[in-house]
Amino acid sequence: MEGIPVLGLSAYSGTGKTTLMEKLIAALTARGLRVGAVKHDGHDFEIDHPGKDSWRYTQAGAAVTAITSLGKTAFIKQAGASLEQVLAQIGEVDIILVEGWKNSGISRIGLCRRAVGKDFPSPVEDYVALVTDREDMTDAVPRFGFDEIEELTEFIMENKKDFTHFDAAGRAKMVDVGEKPPTVRTAVAAARVLVNGETFRLIQTGGVKKGDVLTVAQIAGIMGAKRTPELIPMCHPILVDGVELSLELDEARSSVEIRATVRCGGRTGVEMEALTAASVAALTVYDMCKAVQRDMVITDVRLVEKTGGVHGDYHREGEAI
Repeated sequence: MEGIPVLGLSAYSGTGKTTLMEKLIAALTARGLRVGAVKHDGHDFEIDHPGKDSWRYTQAGAAVTAITSLGKTAFIKQAGASLEQVLAQIGEVDIILVEGWKNSGISRIGLCRRAVGKDFPSPVEDYVALVTDREDMTDAVPRFGFDEIEELTEFIMENKKDFTHFDAAGRAKMVDVGEKPPTVRTAVAAARVLVNGETFRLIQTGGVKKGDVLTVAQIAGIMGAKRTPELIPMCHPILVDGVELSLELDEARSSVEIRATVRCGGRTGVEMEALTAASVAALTVYDMCKAVQRDMVITDVRLVEKTGGVHGDYHREGEAI
């Protein structure tokens, strides 16, 4: 059995994600799909009420209680479960919708409603689509209104093969990109290392005992880009065509500004290679200078730009190209 697509709905409370999930279940079911639904509640939930048989069994000490009838079956287990464990229990469906688990590795739709007064839980580029009533959003990520259920359903139908990093048993897997056409892809990532005045001067004058900080960090970043699949479990090995890494000193910020550009011609993007290059370069700056300063801060690791692929180009607002 092929991997089951898993798609999450990610939002803060009060945005209407349960209502949206309810409508998506109905719309996908109407198109002939068998839909599995998973709800995560960070607190407790009501399922076996006092006085009911299942409650009495639990009170007596049962670790697992099963309730079954001709049309339904439910299991109540007296233990929490990870998303992977929950997915492993769901079979014979065509797609699984997940409400909650905002920080999981599954593909997610981000929700944001102005009346709630809260932004998306994660940067918008982390989502495969956005559902929002805001107009000031980037065009790099497909955007839908809360009433555009049919349009959102069509988007899910067209892209559902991409919506999983889990197999049918709920275990992590690498997404098959074999059917995607090779295209020219680029990604630019950046990072920043904040240092004190003494460390800044030592880097600037070549006074760090371990050697030339910027040169060593540059080499480390390039090596990091090439070894990204060894560090990120579900990242595809990519034949990288080129890696450019620049490190500049910003006296006003007392920082080392790092920028990594990665290019390839392939079936998947190089965002992770660029982000890894910038991160490894930043870590190398820290390692080279830690004997002088322990409280350096690595910050603002971010994707600046990407091109190529089915999801189109992206450029972070306010960043210079």
